[in-house]
Amino acid sequence: MAISREKLAIEGGAPVRAEPLPPMYPGGMMIGDEEKQAVLAVLDDKNLFRFAGPSKTPSRVSTFEEKFAQHFGTRFALAVSSGTAALHCGLVALGIGPGDEVILPAYTFISSATAIIAAKAVPIIVEVDDSLTIDPADVERHVTPRTRAIMPVHMRGAPCDMDRIMAIAKKHNLKVIEDVAQADGASFHGRRLGTFGEVGAFSLQFNKVITTGEGGVVVTDDKILYDRARIFHDGAGGFFGGRKEPVSVPFFPGLNYRMSEIAGALALVQLGRLEGLLQAMRTRKARIKAAIEPTARVKGVGFRRENDPAGDAAVALILYMPSADKAREVARALSAENIRAGSMFNEGVPDWHVAFHWKHIIAQNMPTELGCPYRCPLYQGEVRYSADMWPRTLDLLGRSVHLDISPLLTDTDCDQIAEGIVKVLDALL
Repeated sequence: MAISREKLAIEGGAPVRAEPLPPMYPGGMMIGDEEKQAVLAVLDDKNLFRFAGPSKTPSRVSTFEEKFAQHFGTRFALAVSSGTAALHCGLVALGIGPGDEVILPAYTFISSATAIIAAKAVPIIVEVDDSLTIDPADVERHVTPRTRAIMPVHMRGAPCDMDRIMAIAKKHNLKVIEDVAQADGASFHGRRLGTFGEVGAFSLQFNKVITTGEGGVVVTDDKILYDRARIFHDGAGGFFGGRKEPVSVPFFPGLNYRMSEIAGALALVQLGRLEGLLQAMRTRKARIKAAIEPTARVKGVGFRRENDPAGDAAVALILYMPSADKAREVARALSAENIRAGSMFNEGVPDWHVAFHWKHIIAQNMPTELGCPYRCPLYQGEVRYSADMWPRTLDLLGRSVHLDISPLLTDTDCDQIAEGIVKVLDALL
């Protein structure tokens, strides 16, 4: 005799929630009067450019850099125009260039790889482990005489195993540049992410924990690295920033990755919101996870392993299903319950967070016929990519169901999310 169960919404039953969940733009959804007044003050001053203007008001960008460095415990912070710009500046500061290889994970936004290519180095793409961050064992397997740096990426708010990464870097005399784009404010064993390597690169894009719409930050404790990044981010650095802040290295040609004063004003307000946002997301994730753990255990559903649960930014809850087909089925059923969820890898759904879909990088398409950095005369290696060369990463992502943890969730929202997950798992597993 079949055991009766509650009818799923996808089968025509009543959904657990009547309305969709709040959107997942943590800092973006908190924009209010403080941000408005900060921007209006910049407009009133008519100082839109940090190095020139009619007002004597201190630069908002400079003030943000000072406060960001204080908050994260670094000597220096450099505000730039995007997270990608932060990575590019950091790589150039480290002296990464033609002939070099940089190791990064197969699960990260494509900007991590394109920044390496923009620095004229070759991305060496490796597996992630069940934390969905870079697998230290696979990093070590891919170190060659051409390897100059490791780029750990703290994906979906969770820290990489920085103890193992730093040990590998020390063993092989490699630099570390941390991509903290999705984990602003998170930590590993009590130390802020972005402060383990020689350089940390943050994003302030609208989807991130705190935001200026577009923006980024480079952090370092090394004055020479800071000066090299500062020169590179400001093509006119010798005229503008160089007049006020002497540098420890010779000037060289750079690009324009400067942050505007409007973005700097927004960043200052958003930085003040950071700890509250992290606490809100951590509290809500813990509530949902505790409520579903008994059912998940019975049903054989795993949770993403966390290298440091206390340091997680808690922007997402990720569950492992028995198969990719079951992950897609569960995600569809949850969405029908008005609980926004998604499976994390599908061959037919392009997603630039998964190397499988980086078709132009896999093909090594470059804007010139010479094909640098891959066919650069200074590069002595030979790299071939294929879409299926990261089987463990694709298996883990394929079996994953992802749920956003918005800081706007109420206790009722959290309880309904948990109720919906339990309902779906009971029905489908």
